[in-house]
Amino acid sequence: MRMMGEGSVAILPAAPVSIRNRDVDYRYRQDSDFQYLSGFPEPEAVIVLIPDRKHGEFILFCRERDVEMETWNGKRVGQEGACELYGADDSFPVNDLDEILPGMIEGCERVFYTMGTQPEFDQHVLQWVNKIRSMNRGGARAPGEFISLEHFLHDMRLYKSRAEVACHRKAMKVSVQAHKLAMKVCQPGMKEYEIEAEFLYHFQRNGMQPAYSSIVGSGANGCILHYTENSDTLHDGDLLLIDAGAEDECYAADITRTFPVNGVFSKAQKAVYEVVLNSQLAAIDKVRAGGHWNEPHQTAVQVLTEGLVELGILKGKVRALIKNEAYRRFYMHRTGHWLGMDVHDVGDYKVDSEWRELEPGMMLTVEPGLYIPAGSKGVAKKWWDTGIRIEDDVLVTRDEPKVLTGAAPKHIDDIQEWMASQA
Repeated sequence: MRMMGEGSVAILPAAPVSIRNRDVDYRYRQDSDFQYLSGFPEPEAVIVLIPDRKHGEFILFCRERDVEMETWNGKRVGQEGACELYGADDSFPVNDLDEILPGMIEGCERVFYTMGTQPEFDQHVLQWVNKIRSMNRGGARAPGEFISLEHFLHDMRLYKSRAEVACHRKAMKVSVQAHKLAMKVCQPGMKEYEIEAEFLYHFQRNGMQPAYSSIVGSGANGCILHYTENSDTLHDGDLLLIDAGAEDECYAADITRTFPVNGVFSKAQKAVYEVVLNSQLAAIDKVRAGGHWNEPHQTAVQVLTEGLVELGILKGKVRALIKNEAYRRFYMHRTGHWLGMDVHDVGDYKVDSEWRELEPGMMLTVEPGLYIPAGSKGVAKKWWDTGIRIEDDVLVTRDEPKVLTGAAPKHIDDIQEWMASQA
């Protein structure tokens, strides 16, 4: 609100309920921006921020208490709870939005609202503004400027407070435990969805939900970047790539580990794995305050390309191969992304056309990989169906990079020893 300044109003609706099929809803998950500002967990709600408003700057429209509806669908916070539990200065029934909100907008010079996220709600906002404009002969003054709320809000979300880091750590601890459990129970003959079930069970028994759809890809499926069918059988001799993480209070973990289904890396698997691991370790070392966003990626590309040449998978001079992006046959994504309330979190990667400088409090993933599908032209068969990605969550500090998910085994000896040990 300090950044918005006087003469401004910000409007933000809660996430709508999503229909799964017929009269069945998906499990509700609050909009990340709404959660960030309020922590309020219910649908059918609207945040209104009005700097320097005498009767309260933070107004929360939400559902009224309703004994009959609460009998069917669960407790509601109501107007008193919005103020007592969530710090609202004032609260009104959401059904009164059309009557009350235009009066709050009237006289403001600027409206902070992000168009296009919820088209139906966009129409309400435009109707409220047009209603004010229609009364201009009576002295009503409509806002003259619309500004995307994301302009300020998403930049704020890039910098994690201690409380936010604590939520991330809780999600990451549970996610690390789940990855270790998956390594422990994995056996040839199991189905990918059985491994996924271990994650879902462990997340939920700790009061959490998946931050995203889990990727459990064995063998050839490990070469499919966004594989989520998780339906094939685990075969002896194959690798298993798992990309899965929980979220706590909407704050996400994002971890990928790749390991052999039978617990022992083959010579060829070990060679490729070491290249990916070395690239990840080198990239993590570049996650430092004062460096720029693209340095970890550039470092990973350098190490991966050198490794591919050494293994004979790529042929030529490293500098030329990087310039020509020859590595993209086997490494087609970037080395990381912002991490926060959205697993691919908000925030600009460039500022004024330049890569963003990393600063303390920022959090990102570091996840290089190599993917060599069967039939890769000019590549020996021993490398085929090798999909490897290693991903950790890293906090930028004033000193060394802080790897928050390092307790999940990723060095070859550690993985093999852990899988060989008895539960």
